[in-house]
Amino acid sequence: MHPTGEVEAVLAEILFYVFATLLVAGALGVITARNPVYSVLFLVFSFISSAAIWLLVEAEFLALVLVLVYVGAVMVLFLFVVMMLDINVAELKQGFTRFAWLGWSTALALIGEITAVIWGHGLGGIDVNRGFVSEPANYSNTMAIGQVLYTKYLYPFELASVVLVVAIVAAIALTLRRRPGVKVQDVSRQVAVRAEDRLRIVKISAEKRS
Repeated sequence: MHPTGEVEAVLAEILFYVFATLLVAGALGVITARNPVYSVLFLVFSFISSAAIWLLVEAEFLALVLVLVYVGAVMVLFLFVVMMLDINVAELKQGFTRFAWLGWSTALALIGEITAVIWGHGLGGIDVNRGFVSEPANYSNTMAIGQVLYTKYLYPFELASVVLVVAIVAAIALTLRRRPGVKVQDVSRQVAVRAEDRLRIVKISAEKRS
């Protein structure tokens, strides 16, 4: 290998570990932050670190989508929903210790399942000693992602879109809960109203002008 290529490989590996450390730190901040707004900001930081890792493996399209779509649109929507929900942080803290064991149990089970699948399939056929390999100049990761996404993974892609639609509807439904002192419309009463209940015709005798 050319000395310049060795330097680039070492530099890419160092950057990978740096961004991976930042990503893990941001993920920990998401679940440990007491303020939900801070959790959203930590999630934005995690997405940016993930985008940097995608750039290292020359997946520019995924990096741009992660920044533009998730950080620029989805995270703004999450922040808007969090602020609209007016979450009572003190109330959440009271029930945290009661369900902490369930959260830790679920997290450990998920980590165990992911580890078992990775080692069971031999790291998914990935050669960890291969390192970062440059793609040819005419290679288009956008075309490769499109071909795989809309052929092999078409049904999971459609299922994910349905799940996202359900999540959006649920978030809107949560913001429409009844609050004291807020005037709301009763559509059924408005539709059932009669004209004689709202309109009264009064006959006034004509008066002569002096």
